[in-house]
Amino acid sequence: MAATAAGKKVFEVFVSKVPWTIATKEIKEYFGQFGQVRKCLLPFDKETGFHRGFCWIGFTTEEGLQNALQKDPHFIEGAKLQVQKNRKPFSGRRSNKEAEDI
Repeated sequence: MAATAAGKKVFEVFVSKVPWTIATKEIKEYFGQFGQVRKCLLPFDKETGFHRGFCWIGFTTEEGLQNALQKDPHFIEGAKLQVQKNRKPFSGRRSNKEAEDI
């Protein structure tokens, strides 16, 4: 089966208020309890070297997505995360240059 195809369903959440002490590995492990995580995009700021405090999590199934959305609140290292359904796929949506201009 192809990894991605035009029109394929997307099972992603957008996560904000991610503490700067959290890395991609910890985010994947945390969200893995809801379903298999296909991808995790945690953008970094080139100037500070820290991530930007938000990320996108892609699940392999709608069940994983729904499980993550049903749990509220989400906490990592004592910090409350904001989790919401992502309306558009994040893959290839914005270049690094455009992300820096925000």
